[in-house]
Amino acid sequence: MQLLRYHKGALLSGKISVNLIWYGKFKPSQRAIVSDFITSLSSSTPSKVHPSVAQWWKTTEEYYHLANSQELPFPLFGQASSHPDYSLGKSLTQKQIVQWHQRGKTYKFAYIWVGNSETQCPGYCTWPFHTSPCGPQSPPLGAPNNDVGVDGMVINLASLLAGTATNPFGNGYYQGEADAPLEAASACPGVYAKGAYPGYAGDVLVDKTTGASYNAQYKRKKYLVPALYDPSTSSCSTLV
Repeated sequence: MQLLRYHKGALLSGKISVNLIWYGKFKPSQRAIVSDFITSLSSSTPSKVHPSVAQWWKTTEEYYHLANSQELPFPLFGQASSHPDYSLGKSLTQKQIVQWHQRGKTYKFAYIWVGNSETQCPGYCTWPFHTSPCGPQSPPLGAPNNDVGVDGMVINLASLLAGTATNPFGNGYYQGEADAPLEAASACPGVYAKGAYPGYAGDVLVDKTTGASYNAQYKRKKYLVPALYDPSTSSCSTLV
């Protein structure tokens, strides 16, 4: 029995342009961590490093096979704009976020909002790089790019990208209520490698030089990405 039921709606398929809007102050090095992650999702260059981010993303293809989709998802880094001066203020409403993304579009679209994990909700949004405020405790892991906030953002972005591709408009793959669904990544909370259990991310890889933890790579960058629910095996799939 499948954990995530297909509700017969559209999935995002083919070339998916992922455009980034940086709202607030971010360093060039921080923006590079995220933009390289987006680029790495569908890298056509054979990877010389394993495990790779592209390998992680391929798990989403299982959803498309089950839905008999003729096209697979192929995310591509599109454009990026930066708004460091908070032109709409430091507290945005849901309506403003939608309008910000909707400019110039006359078609149905999907969008994702990801905040700075370290400043907004460190115990929840940056775990396992930060101690959790509740539940079983284990020592925080080292952030792979030495930036707890942005490395935490990558985890959340990865989770939301997988969920958005397979459930973009609320009638794709999910379980539970449509307005608060379990999706491809959120169905496997807290799992990053084999051996994971509540409070322990799993047996992730560790960089021998920096001591940072990771489970996926792209060129010289390392990332920690969440497990994805694999509908072909009815289990949470990890790279390591």
